[in-house]
Amino acid sequence: MQTRHYLDWNATTPVLPSVVAAMQAALADGWGNPSSVHAEGRAARLRVEQGRAALARLGGVDVRDVILTSGGTEANNIALRSAFHTVTTAPPRLVLSALEHPSVTRVAEALSAEGRAELRWIRVNGDGMAELDDLALAFREGPVKLVALQSVNHETGMIQPVVEAAKLAVDHGALLHVDMVQAWGKVPVAPDVGDTRSFAAHKIRGPKGIGALLGRERVRILPVLRGGAQERGLRPGTVDPIACAGLAEATRHAISGAERYRQVAHLRDDLEARLVAMGGIVNGGAARAPHVANLSWLGRDGAELVAALDLEGLAVSSGSACSAGTSEVSPVIRAMAGEARARGAVRFSLGETSSVDDVLFADAATRRVLAR
Repeated sequence: MQTRHYLDWNATTPVLPSVVAAMQAALADGWGNPSSVHAEGRAARLRVEQGRAALARLGGVDVRDVILTSGGTEANNIALRSAFHTVTTAPPRLVLSALEHPSVTRVAEALSAEGRAELRWIRVNGDGMAELDDLALAFREGPVKLVALQSVNHETGMIQPVVEAAKLAVDHGALLHVDMVQAWGKVPVAPDVGDTRSFAAHKIRGPKGIGALLGRERVRILPVLRGGAQERGLRPGTVDPIACAGLAEATRHAISGAERYRQVAHLRDDLEARLVAMGGIVNGGAARAPHVANLSWLGRDGAELVAALDLEGLAVSSGSACSAGTSEVSPVIRAMAGEARARGAVRFSLGETSSVDDVLFADAATRRVLAR
């Protein structure tokens, strides 16, 4: 068997053994329908509410402000579509940048095409930061309904100025949606930033297929789907109690996750220095999450490098996992550094169990691939 080394933690994280155990236990006693009133249903409902309560503690909100979803993509969709649910002759403005995840940018483009929102794209600098000066200018240009700004960029790991953006939004009476999918459990998170925030369990060593939208009480949330009364009618459909058991365990683990990720920063820095010595150009500035290194090799194709590294036994990526399999180069790297850098970009993302062996293996594998 080929030895494998996994450095794609931003795409998804290895499931915690304790999460697996929690889900196996829930299969035995939590398999009922959580909407049913009988004993089997109540046992399942307990699992659901334990997951919700754990996430409320992580996010610093009331349990009533946690809407369980299928993941971060659905949470982002609900947040944006709730704010822009009507078609008007003068649609309100939605402010965002090209750095956002596709589940934000593509929804924004759809809202614009439907006549529900007028888009105002704010500039990004060469380090991959949304420019606050341009955001402030957007407010001076006229009323803004919603600002969408991620907390940690999914490709570069750049930590965006959400605290400053929140102050601007409050000062101008606008809402702020923060995509925090890549922040929970990896960097310190301010609990009171954002009117709505998105979450995905599989980014914090939990199961796939479950996430949440955390919203303030004053924010009106509207359902994207129609159906039953689950999640107060805001997200109809039977909630999976087994996934909620995994969510609860992973969320408890993530509360202390930022410190564990801080301890892998030296490994990221070591790997990045080795890759720069091979001609790689770092995409991103100093204000990055401690585990992400995104580099470009000019004249190379990032997707081909990723495929070649996979054959060597190294798992990395060339962009958002949600855009994998497409011919489109990274819109994030294109926006901050141009087409050539975007075409040759590769993301290495470490995690809390990454080791020196992973760095040394990645070094040797990348050298072999680039030599070919």
